[in-house]
Amino acid sequence: MPDDLTQKAINMLLAGGTLLSEPCPYCKGVRVMKDGHALCVSCGKEPEEKPVKIESKKENSTSTLQTLEKKLEKLSSQLEKEDKPAKQQELIKSIDSLINIIAKLKSN
Repeated sequence: MPDDLTQKAINMLLAGGTLLSEPCPYCKGVRVMKDGHALCVSCGKEPEEKPVKIESKKENSTSTLQTLEKKLEKLSSQLEKEDKPAKQQELIKSIDSLINIIAKLKSN
């Protein structure tokens, strides 16, 4: 274990890094993780970074919006078929909540 790697690992740990339970994929050595970077104390290698698809906030809110609108349609059709006043009240409250949430999402 080279001294410079040992010193770098010590500095990472002192700065809030953590020891990883998974060994190095190259040499099975001990790794230290700090700020998303894993350093192998034995060989000094870091695993290759693989591109990660990051879903944008807009795509995520659009997906959520579509889900909520589908749920609103289902609740509306349930309300049309419901005969019991108590159940109708529950459905109306749920529909009202969904409408408010959808309006907030659309305004963002």
